[in-house]
Amino acid sequence: MTVIAIDGPSGSGKSTVARAVAKELGLAYLDTGAMYRAAALWARRAQLLDQPDKLPALVQAMPLSVPLDPCDQSVYLADEDVTALIRTPAVSGYVSKLSTVIPVRQVLVAWQRAIVEANRHPGIVLEGRDINTVVAPDADVRLLITAAEATRLRRRALDQHGQAGSAAIAATRAEISGRDREDATVAQFTEAPPGVTLIDSSDLTAEQTVAAVLELAAQVDGESPGRRAPSQAPRRQGGLS
Repeated sequence: MTVIAIDGPSGSGKSTVARAVAKELGLAYLDTGAMYRAAALWARRAQLLDQPDKLPALVQAMPLSVPLDPCDQSVYLADEDVTALIRTPAVSGYVSKLSTVIPVRQVLVAWQRAIVEANRHPGIVLEGRDINTVVAPDADVRLLITAAEATRLRRRALDQHGQAGSAAIAATRAEISGRDREDATVAQFTEAPPGVTLIDSSDLTAEQTVAAVLELAAQVDGESPGRRAPSQAPRRQGGLS
């Protein structure tokens, strides 16, 4: 049994690392940020994004299929594959309108906790912004992955724009600084609280960061770091009933 909780700001590398760790250990993987992005897209399409009082019920009933396979992170709303769409700059620009609504967070946190409980055996890696403090404070491994601002901007620019020139960096700065600032009003992901290990990935490759997380997980499990016999994690979990 292993629950690995990872928080961090935009561009810290937490998603890449969490997915790689889950794959290496044969665990389920949950990207909680994808849930917020999908919910924001659903609310935008319903023209309710600017009506926060109506958002909790809308999110509670949305037909979201949550992917748990680190090798297949396809996100579906009903029968539509929105995997690429929820990662566009347009969705990034308005997701905080939904993610900063506390009752919406309560709905999604309940959903995320249920997923954790359903996947404690053999285990799950989940990442986001309030995993250690709200979603899974009792996780076996609790981490905050961060990086210097310049590093985070370069990584996100490469991810979003395919290059890290001055124009791409400027566009990325406006996007991630705004979202981090807004989300920081409802979640703690910039400083490691007690019991949470800080990993600064500024000067680390993704592989080195993954290795550091695997070492910490091995210490908890009392075994040498490395691949376990892979488990059969569920491909995705559907919406709330």
